[in-house]
Amino acid sequence: MDDKRTEACGRCSMTSVVSMTTEDGDAGGRNPFDGPRIEVDESEIRAVNRHHVWLGRVKRRLDQFATRLTYGR
Repeated sequence: MDDKRTEACGRCSMTSVVSMTTEDGDAGGRNPFDGPRIEVDESEIRAVNRHHVWLGRVKRRLDQFATRLTYGR
């Protein structure tokens, strides 16, 4: 059953997006960097993500080994 109450053109979603990005008719929108935010030092990010990097390297090596084993390269 086709619901005739909805618009197929997407105009409603575009109106919602535009209204969310403008403030009181101001076409500039809001600055996402205004106000409080969490800032993390790059060395802290590296320390936390070290195991992700290590596991990524292990996965790549396993993939290379499996490819060599499968295709005889």
